[in-house]
Amino acid sequence: MADKQLLRNIPKVDEILKHEEWGKLTTIYPEGIAKDALRNYLDELRTSIKENRIAAIPLLNEIVENTRKQVIASTSPGLKRVINGTGVIIHTNLGRSLLAKSAIEAIINAATHYTNLEYDLQKGSRGDRYDHCTSILKKLTGAESALVVNNNAGAVFLILNTLADGKEAIISRGELVEIGGSFRVPDVIKKSGAILKEVGTTNRTYAGDYERAISDSTGLLMKVHTSNYRIKGFVHETVSEELISLGKRHNLPTVYDAGSGLLFPIQGIGVHDEPCITVELKKGWDIISFSGDKLLGAPQAGLILGEKSYIDAMKKNPITRALRPDKFTLAALESTLLLYLDEETARHEIPTLRMIYENQKALKTRSQRIVKVLKHLSEKVTAIPVALLSEVGGGSLPDVSIPSYGVAITPHAISVEILEERLRNLEIHVIGRIEKDRFLLDMRTILREEEHILVSGIKTALQE
Repeated sequence: MADKQLLRNIPKVDEILKHEEWGKLTTIYPEGIAKDALRNYLDELRTSIKENRIAAIPLLNEIVENTRKQVIASTSPGLKRVINGTGVIIHTNLGRSLLAKSAIEAIINAATHYTNLEYDLQKGSRGDRYDHCTSILKKLTGAESALVVNNNAGAVFLILNTLADGKEAIISRGELVEIGGSFRVPDVIKKSGAILKEVGTTNRTYAGDYERAISDSTGLLMKVHTSNYRIKGFVHETVSEELISLGKRHNLPTVYDAGSGLLFPIQGIGVHDEPCITVELKKGWDIISFSGDKLLGAPQAGLILGEKSYIDAMKKNPITRALRPDKFTLAALESTLLLYLDEETARHEIPTLRMIYENQKALKTRSQRIVKVLKHLSEKVTAIPVALLSEVGGGSLPDVSIPSYGVAITPHAISVEILEERLRNLEIHVIGRIEKDRFLLDMRTILREEEHILVSGIKTALQE
């Protein structure tokens, strides 16, 4: 039962507005926003009383302070910076790939100055926004032409709508994948106007299954890389060469959704079956699409490579306008692709690749450095270096674990759950994971320049 006396003791709004601290608050923030926050806070206060969650009314200065916190929350961007201590490199929930410094500089340049986004500087006339990335993509991959859209789902949608609207898209039942957010390949195919025609079974599909399904209604043959899961055991997959040969014999376009966008093979971490875009193009695919913000390490984008006549048809499709990338995406993507002109440069400058290749010994040294700094907090916490396993993430390389190193933290005065919550709610939020009553921070996904922020955050979270 709610305490009616407590409800009656809540200060009147006019009384709060006369308080000295309220005057200070409204010199910093607009009064209308502050009043809205105050009303929200008082409503929450009444609810807390009715639910018997508080036993006393806060003092006036406390009410103003709590209102100030609400004002800050309501006027701050919702997209917050976090430190990723999960060990998942391409973490979809945390924004996927980080950008290289040159890509960040390109975005700043595009944001602060006019650019030749759709202006041909040589001819002095209107240009094509897609040209900025087309030439470098052709040079890197050997593709005849290229097109960039907003993401790979959009790329697949555009390809199907352009080449198979009202016709059948033949695909293996084992490749009808679901990507993040419950979006499924069959749904994308249906919305594109193409007609889904499944062949084979979940675990075994042969070239003959495709061939028997071909008819006058067939629009294209399609393959989708199962980038976020693997089927093992009693399996058979129709390989690229078989599908490409079949397409040529029947004069049908062949389309490959390669998923993650690997421009050169990843070595040394047990990657064997991830498609390399350059290799796949040489096999003869008519069209290949892949994501920009996964293994490529660029901003979110969908990249389409292949035969010029098909790419030109997609450019003329009205849907392309709805899927086109903005100047920031194109600027960052082009800058990232330029780094790929030298493989070693790409590995060092592109954060996604750098994290993948950082060796365990270096990560152990970094973990020991964090532990050493935390030693003076030994009465509050036990911190030790610990061997961990990192993941690539982002629907890429699902069966690959990379040996890593991190820090295991066991608090003494508070529970590990409270520590996790406090770290997660710092000004710069720290995200890790709990295992066996320890809070784990994988150094592979923590930037070197973030280490001092991390240590400071841990100290703050351990304060009583």
